[in-house]
Amino acid sequence: MRLSKIPCIALALLSAALPALAEVGVTPRDAMLSDYQYPYPVKQFPLTSQERPLVMAYMDVPPREQEARGTVLLLHGKNFSGAYWRDTIKALSEAGYRVVAPDQIGFGKSSKPVRFQYSFQALADHTKALLDHLKLDRVAVAGHSMGGMLASRFALMYPERVDRLVLINPIGLEDWKRSVPYQPLDRAIAAERAQTPEKIKRYMTRAYFDGQWREAYEPLLAIQAGWAAGPDSDKIAVVDARTSDMVFTQPVLYEFPDIRAPTLLIIGTRDRTAIGRDRAPASVQKTLGRYDQLGKKTAKAIPNAELVELDGVGHVPQLEAFAPYIESLRNFLQQSDS
Repeated sequence: MRLSKIPCIALALLSAALPALAEVGVTPRDAMLSDYQYPYPVKQFPLTSQERPLVMAYMDVPPREQEARGTVLLLHGKNFSGAYWRDTIKALSEAGYRVVAPDQIGFGKSSKPVRFQYSFQALADHTKALLDHLKLDRVAVAGHSMGGMLASRFALMYPERVDRLVLINPIGLEDWKRSVPYQPLDRAIAAERAQTPEKIKRYMTRAYFDGQWREAYEPLLAIQAGWAAGPDSDKIAVVDARTSDMVFTQPVLYEFPDIRAPTLLIIGTRDRTAIGRDRAPASVQKTLGRYDQLGKKTAKAIPNAELVELDGVGHVPQLEAFAPYIESLRNFLQQSDS
C-alpha cells in the first residue's frame, strides 16, 4: 500500500490505528490481497456474470505422483479464502490427487463486485465454468463452513460432476430464519463497517478456537483483519453483508435428501456456529449451532452419508485437529479408488 496515495484524513485514521494493529499483528490489505502470498501459485479465470467482467482466482496443484488418482475441488468458507487450505492441499497432492482451490467471487483474490446478486446458484455456476475451463468432468468436492453450503448446492445442480462430497463443519445445517429475526441489508453493512482487527481476533478466538489462540491460526486473521484495516474496508463491508444475507436467506438443508453422491461429514462437535445468534431470543440462543446434534441429524438426512465426529474440536478442524481430519478425508477419497 502506497501511503502517498491515501487521503490525509484516511492517513490520519490509519496512523491512529497503527499501535492497535501492531498489537494484533495485522498488516492492512487491499481488496484483491495484492501483497498477500498464497501457498501455491495463483491463476486467474476471467468470466462474465450479471453483465460484468469478473476474475476468479484459483490454485491448481498437481499430484506429486506422475499420474493423478483424481481431482479434489476445495470450497472455502465465508470468513476464509483458498489460502487456508495449504496443509490440506499439500497432503492431498502427496497422496496423488490434483487439487483445485478457487476463491469464490467476493472472496480472497477474486473480484468483489458491490452491486451483485450473490447466491449459491451463481457461485456454483462460476465453479462449474472453472471446471469446464480446466476440462475437468468429475471431481470430489470438499466444502468447509459456507463452502459446505456451496458444495451441497453444486452437488444438487451438477450431480454428474460430483464423484464424492465432503462437508467439513458446514454451516446451514439448520434454518436460522425460522428462529432469528432478519437483519436488513443496510443494518448488516453498518455492522460490518464497525469491524476492527481486535474485534475480529476476539470473535475467531472465541467462536472458532474455544478461547485458545495459537500462532498457527494467524493466517486466518491476516486476511480478515487486514481488510478491516485496509483501504478498501468499505467495499469489503458491503460484500460481507451481502454474502451473509445469502447464507441466511438461502438454506439448502431441505434438499439434503436429494444429494446422490456418497457423502462424508467431518464434524467438530464443539462447534456452535450460528448466523445471527445474537439477534435470537435468549431462550433460543443456546439451542442454535449444536453441531454435536446437527452432524447426526444431517447424516440421516443425506442418503449414503457417513459421519466422522471429532470430539472437542471446533469450527475449523483443518487447523485445530489436522491429523484426524486429514486421515478421515483421505480414507473417504480412497474408497473411490478401490
